[in-house]
Amino acid sequence: MDIRPNHTIYINNVNDKIKKEELKRSLYALFSQFGQILDIVALKTMKMRGQAFVVFKELTAATNALRQLQSFPFYNKPMRIQYAKTDSEIISKTRGTFGEKEKKKDKKKKTQEQALNAAKKPASGSATPQANAAPSQQVPDNPPNYILFLNNLPEETNEMMLSMLFNQFPGFKEVRLVPGRHDIAFVEFESEGQAGTARDALQGFRITSTCAMKITYAKK
Repeated sequence: MDIRPNHTIYINNVNDKIKKEELKRSLYALFSQFGQILDIVALKTMKMRGQAFVVFKELTAATNALRQLQSFPFYNKPMRIQYAKTDSEIISKTRGTFGEKEKKKDKKKKTQEQALNAAKKPASGSATPQANAAPSQQVPDNPPNYILFLNNLPEETNEMMLSMLFNQFPGFKEVRLVPGRHDIAFVEFESEGQAGTARDALQGFRITSTCAMKITYAKK
């Protein structure tokens, strides 16, 4: 691991049975807690199977993600993470696209960044470009409970995504989805205190850029 620190991290030993779109969403859900992600590259070609790149805006975010998620059991396989050997512009070219497609992607990225910058401007800031919590947004709550109730979840939420988010907190026991409802779920911990720690840390976490998760204690 003599590679110099980089905004882009390289991940291998990824479970290659996972569909590309689900893989990218799950990587986003897991890594965006460390900071703003500019791009995720996950290809299903023979040469690139079982590998992915995550491009962070901040170098510190890439470093924290690398340290804290090293060997994390991602879809039952421990991830191996290191800094990418090349810069993120070069990484984007591993897609094998040329000029035209890349110009379109650059345009799209610029538009996204402008939208994020616009979202940053209001001081009251109910919208935040960060994937993490918006602490100013108080969510009405019930008395403490060892079970958390999640709502405002995006349609693509699945049990694996939520488990990856919550099992980094001590005392995590299980995630329970509600049949026929994609927008709500329950997460059980061993104690009320442990549930509270996870609730505070992930309040307002964005699994996708549009849905900020709301977490309360479940009603007893």
